[in-house]
Amino acid sequence: MSEKTKIWLSSPHMGGKEQEFVNEAFETNWIAPLGPHVNGFESDLEKYNGVAHAAALSSGTAALHIALDLLNVGPGDLVIVQSFTFCGSANPIKYRGADPVFIDSEKDTWNMCPDSLQTALKDLDQQGLLPKVKAIIPVHLYGMPAKMDEILAHAKSYGIAVLEDAAESLGSTYKGKYTGSLGDFGVYSFNGNKIITTSGGGALVSSNKEWIDKARFLATQARDEAPHYQHSTIGYNYRLSNVLAGIGRGQMLVLDKHIALRRKNFERYQELFSRINKKGYAIKLQPGLADSFSNRWLSSIVMNPDENKGKDREGLRIFLLEENIEARPLWKPMHLQPVFEEAKYYGGKVAEKLFDTGLCLPSGSNLSESDWARIETKIESFFS
Repeated sequence: MSEKTKIWLSSPHMGGKEQEFVNEAFETNWIAPLGPHVNGFESDLEKYNGVAHAAALSSGTAALHIALDLLNVGPGDLVIVQSFTFCGSANPIKYRGADPVFIDSEKDTWNMCPDSLQTALKDLDQQGLLPKVKAIIPVHLYGMPAKMDEILAHAKSYGIAVLEDAAESLGSTYKGKYTGSLGDFGVYSFNGNKIITTSGGGALVSSNKEWIDKARFLATQARDEAPHYQHSTIGYNYRLSNVLAGIGRGQMLVLDKHIALRRKNFERYQELFSRINKKGYAIKLQPGLADSFSNRWLSSIVMNPDENKGKDREGLRIFLLEENIEARPLWKPMHLQPVFEEAKYYGGKVAEKLFDTGLCLPSGSNLSESDWARIETKIESFFS
């Protein structure tokens, strides 16, 4: 492997003000789990996304777990979820003792296919299993909004709650509304590789104040109002710390800048592959809907070997790795994962094909011009 500095897929990018918020936490001794930065970060999220209520939590996975708790998901229940996603979208279903039902993707956004969702709902209804379906979890993959009108319509017709996994899509919009604000719940992630980070963290948002109040209660070990420690229900240790929330407050100040830089990355890849495709190749970037705005968290491509002179995504990934440039295959669908091999699945092979042929390329908002020179030179040489 090259001794050159590593170019990461998506690394943290500080804006400069984060340290001031963290220093304030130390100077005021608000190092305890909760404090003014947690409240401030929640307020920042509410104002930015136009959601009424937000609870800052330890991760996006924790936010999904608590949302499923609030929806009374339990053993024997079913939760419908997009198959083409990270395991954090599905694992909380099993935490609650329920079972996932996986749905294939569609080609326009790579997200949950509304037609396959409708097929699943009809089939589950015919099997008498519909009362067990407690939630539908679409995912806005790599920042690209899903076809929410159709998904919400199907959910409404069957009276099922929609929990948006917007972990990767903070700042993206669907028909003018921010992802995470369209369903009954929305979930965000602030993991180290996301468009903004709190090192590790997440948030649960909703227009329902009672739900978010209860989410905060559950996330702080469900401690009852009492001078001693008293618990009438099982809770979790899922609150975001005041120190990490300080990082988040600083990151919110540069969110729009980071989105603009990520979208500029996507445009550069468009230009690069346009040149390469003129040489007889057929590389395709993740598409989207005309009425959606994606934060383009990750720029991703698909390259079918049959259309690209036998060249495949794994060959390109290894070729980039030799230059110490990180690239990563698209998510392996959940219905193909050994841990979920018994789960129900509806759809065709869209997600499987995307996994077989897709690659995420370096997309950080902190990529330098020298980084870009290395990336473009290496990719062009692979196709030369």
